[in-house]
Amino acid sequence: MAAGQRLPGRVALVTGAASGIGLACAQRFHAEGATLVGADLNPCTLPLFSSFQQLDVTDFPAQQALVEDTLKHFGKIDILLTAAGIGEAGPIHMVEEEAFERVIDINLKGTFLSMKAVLPSMLERRSGCIITIASVEGLIGCEGGSSYNASKGGVVLLTKNAAMDYGKSGIRVNSICPGFIDTPLLQEVMDLPEMASFREEVVRQHKLGRLGKPEEVAGAAFFLASDDAAFVTGQALAVDGGYTAGYSHGVLEMMGLN
Repeated sequence: MAAGQRLPGRVALVTGAASGIGLACAQRFHAEGATLVGADLNPCTLPLFSSFQQLDVTDFPAQQALVEDTLKHFGKIDILLTAAGIGEAGPIHMVEEEAFERVIDINLKGTFLSMKAVLPSMLERRSGCIITIASVEGLIGCEGGSSYNASKGGVVLLTKNAAMDYGKSGIRVNSICPGFIDTPLLQEVMDLPEMASFREEVVRQHKLGRLGKPEEVAGAAFFLASDDAAFVTGQALAVDGGYTAGYSHGVLEMMGLN
């Protein structure tokens, strides 16, 4: 075991593991000594994964097969982190029914199915840690958020319910609610010329004055997966640079304090 590794012998299954927050969390778990199993719609050949499968998280038989394969090869699943998701949204009257269903299916139902597939083996061992990736938009509203907000708010409450249902079975369940994180997906949106003022305002509302980094979310995920969080369950941890602390109206700027 390398010095500083704190997850040796743990087996972690990460969905949405090919990029962004999912990949950053997988990299941190690997650095801490965990055996990594990854899943994503997109392929990934990085050597940190002991196993990687392409799958759609809305496909429950595929999720079950992944879990069965993981148990066959590694004997257990200690950690599940659900990072698979999409960011589509819009005002309700402008969102097509099919688009709404797609966001709910991937973000909320996909999380539910990942948990459903893994929980029986955790219940059998009476041990496990589940970390769901929600969003600050699952804690507060956001203009034009509709379907995305609804899906992530659902993830938060699904997480809390699971913590209640499985705590006495030795299974901890927590959610991370990132603010705006500088990932390739966010960059695609923010780099559009018409989004310049939006980006400026989003950065301003993060009280630390910048967007977050995927590895900062991964640090929170590592904490929740570690023994340091042994008495932490049912929480929605905002990793958001102060985004949800309150709304800034520019008063400090007027006072020359910022």
